[in-house]
Amino acid sequence: MPHISIISASVRTGRLSHRVALYFQNYLKENNLADVEILDLNEYQFPVFNERLEHQQNPLPKALEFADKIRKSDGVIIVTPEYNGGYPASIKNVTDLLYKDWHRKPIAISTASDGVFGGTQVITSLQFTLWKIRAWTVPAMCPMPKVGELLDEQGHPKDKAALDKRARVFVNELLWCIEAKKRMES
Repeated sequence: MPHISIISASVRTGRLSHRVALYFQNYLKENNLADVEILDLNEYQFPVFNERLEHQQNPLPKALEFADKIRKSDGVIIVTPEYNGGYPASIKNVTDLLYKDWHRKPIAISTASDGVFGGTQVITSLQFTLWKIRAWTVPAMCPMPKVGELLDEQGHPKDKAALDKRARVFVNELLWCIEAKKRMES
């Protein structure tokens, strides 16, 4: 069974996107699709990026722990809010912190906003950043509009059948990429 890390990117007070991370965690577990863990950037509270982890002389233990978790992940789901048409500094921070660890890592992007577009404006800018560091961005995306109405605080959807149908396509694409990468490496 693959191991998937879900990065919950928001560190904002009153954040809603974390509900999406919880939803995907629940979905993956309920359907027995992967071992899963949430890497909550709000809990890590990394300092502002000043050097790649591999070049730091005295890296923070939590940075080493985070890097190890990414290395051990077969795939990653990044759940990010949209702030003023862009993604938060917290996800850019950890993207830059690690470099080699993202290389050919299957990464699926889910965006969230309280508006009707679900954070779609952020997808291309985050995808471009991930391409530049040679991550394998999964073609399927999963924007979550009106997330405050869509999911409760524990990540339970108001309309489970409809959201699970959307999630299935997104998650299956990530699982396909994880399997394809394993076959290419063997």
